[in-house]
Amino acid sequence: MKIEVRLFATFREGREKKYFLELEENITPKDILDILKISSEEVAILLINGIDGQLNKPLKDKDVLSLFPPVGGG
Repeated sequence: MKIEVRLFATFREGREKKYFLELEENITPKDILDILKISSEEVAILLINGIDGQLNKPLKDKDVLSLFPPVGGG
């Protein structure tokens, strides 16, 4: 199945902005974090197709996973 992964802010450092991954069925966002070497503790917002998602929810073909780190500012 094909999954689009979009990274934002500091997650783009040393990585691409978007990934188009061909993966086996029943993969979860947690599995993708492991592939990209991102700790789940670093993720502040996780969206699946623009809706709040969960780390252990299996993804479906053509899902779009968006990952955001905590945002700081001043």
